[in-house]
Amino acid sequence: MSESESATKPKVLITGASGLIGRLTRQHLESRYDFSALNRRPVEGVPCLQADIADLDTIRPAFQGIDTVLHLAAYTQDVQDWAGTMQITVNGTLNVFRAAQEAGVRRIVYVSSGSAMCAYEWDDGSPYGMMARGEYERVPDAWPMIDQTWPARPDSPYAVGKLFGEACGRYFSDRYGLSVLVIRLGAVLDTDRPKLRRHFPGYLSQRDAVDLIDRCLSAPLTLRYELFDAISDNRWRWRDTARARELFGWEPTGRAEQYTLDE
Repeated sequence: MSESESATKPKVLITGASGLIGRLTRQHLESRYDFSALNRRPVEGVPCLQADIADLDTIRPAFQGIDTVLHLAAYTQDVQDWAGTMQITVNGTLNVFRAAQEAGVRRIVYVSSGSAMCAYEWDDGSPYGMMARGEYERVPDAWPMIDQTWPARPDSPYAVGKLFGEACGRYFSDRYGLSVLVIRLGAVLDTDRPKLRRHFPGYLSQRDAVDLIDRCLSAPLTLRYELFDAISDNRWRWRDTARARELFGWEPTGRAEQYTLDE
């Protein structure tokens, strides 16, 4: 990339850039954005500040001159671990919002998780639970589609941490005028296909995920705070993707049922 080309592209800082979503974003969107990284491990191919997001003073330099932050970093080693969740997913996310606001960043695209809603599967007789277990013969002909207006029901400490980030984004948007777009990602997998039966309702293809991230990164700054459910066009999908379709014309093309499990 030439210096003149770099100067015309929006400058996007990716936290957690070495993870699957970060790698996919850089691979498919590098022609559209001038990426840099904030990561605990080195990231080849882009400027990278190696730091822990739990350390606010250390991460501040990464945000200077940045237009948009794509915040992916979270504690994922054990979704049931409260300590790791509080240190990285909660406190680290707060630090990212603080550093971004102080540096004059205009937008944060915050990647949350569909697990923020997955406890709806736990209700007795829940059609969502039937779908997660693959009990398709028991699923009624129609079921209520859950959208961003329904109360959150996290299924793990990890999901609770992600919900903190959603609320943090709401505060920084209202208090400081940041544009904050939240994506509750479905199951984006390294194989780009379902691995487990429970992946079929929430499967999100890599292509669909990158497409929505791109639309959020490039959306008008007049969007102050929005929350999107991101799921491919699966037969047994129960989270509603209408908001992203309405605002962005996002049309997912992936479909879990084109794959079978090796069982």
